[in-house]
Amino acid sequence: MNRSALTRAALAALMLAALAGCGKGGADDDEAPEVKGSVLVTTTAPASQTFHDTIQAWGTAAGDPHRAGTISLGHGGQVTGLLVAGGQTVQRGQPLLRIAPDPVARNAFLQAQSALELATGELKRTEQMAAQHLATQSQMATARKALDDAKAGLEAQRALGGGTTEETVNAPAEGVITALNVNLGDRFQAGTALMSFAPAQALIARLGAQPEEGAHLKPGMPVTVQSAYGSGEALHGRLDVVGRAIDAQTHLLPLQVSLPAEASNVLVAGAAVQASIDTTNYTAWALPRAAVLQDDKGAYVFVVDKDKAKRIDVTLKHPDGDTVGVQGPLDAKMQVIVSGNYELDDGDAVREHDEPAKGDSSKDEDTAKDKQESAK
Repeated sequence: MNRSALTRAALAALMLAALAGCGKGGADDDEAPEVKGSVLVTTTAPASQTFHDTIQAWGTAAGDPHRAGTISLGHGGQVTGLLVAGGQTVQRGQPLLRIAPDPVARNAFLQAQSALELATGELKRTEQMAAQHLATQSQMATARKALDDAKAGLEAQRALGGGTTEETVNAPAEGVITALNVNLGDRFQAGTALMSFAPAQALIARLGAQPEEGAHLKPGMPVTVQSAYGSGEALHGRLDVVGRAIDAQTHLLPLQVSLPAEASNVLVAGAAVQASIDTTNYTAWALPRAAVLQDDKGAYVFVVDKDKAKRIDVTLKHPDGDTVGVQGPLDAKMQVIVSGNYELDDGDAVREHDEPAKGDSSKDEDTAKDKQESAK
């Protein structure tokens, strides 16, 4: 029994010694310093560039009120032919409407025509009488005046539309019928607006911006306008009018933008558009978006400083697009890290993408030798 107990005690002591040895080895492993390699990165040099803040606005394309207008007649009539529709593009001289003259105007024209014939005959008789010394010079002057008055009256009635049994209204220029105000068979009075017409190359953009943006907007600012649907061609215009009262329906600040002549090739009147208005200009460092990182302290970049990553805090001024604008203690000679920066901490070792890692030259040489032997 004593021998068995001693044997068990000896075995227990050996096991404790083995466990102590293992524990000591683990502690040594934990205490061994971690070897940290360099991070592979790509860099770019910052470039000074002029940026501008933008304000967004939305609205519709419309005919320029300074050049658009209405088509009307100086006499009444009835629409006997409707040859176009609202929103249709027309060419100069294209027939738009056929109009039958007002019966009253037609009757007045016929009366004026009869008065001219009478005055013409009366002048001839007076001239014959004057040749026989039977009419005075005063009678001759009266006859001539009556003829002149009859001619003027006939021309006036012709202008009022009574000279023809049917009149055709033609387009005054190339453009768009923005609104049609009459239907087939309608009777209208003199001066009635029959349709609204916007000449080609005469479009503007009527926009609305958030009211708080009004303090930053001034006439003359450049504006980029494009269709609100799809990726249409961008048009470069100019801000002409900045409203000073909020629109009661849209609750936005009304704006008006002049568009270039080619706008009619891209937009039609009434089309929904969106716009970016360039406001304040400033200079900042242009960098790829991936080069700028964010944390609780704000925006920052890493630059290469003696093969180490150095953090530099910056202010992100222009966050839109693939190229962003930042302001901070940078210069054009610095190498700003673009890729690999998300792995870095301040002071980490880095190497450029085209440089071999330090300590790996022997491996590279062995790899080269292996390739040469394989080629042989």
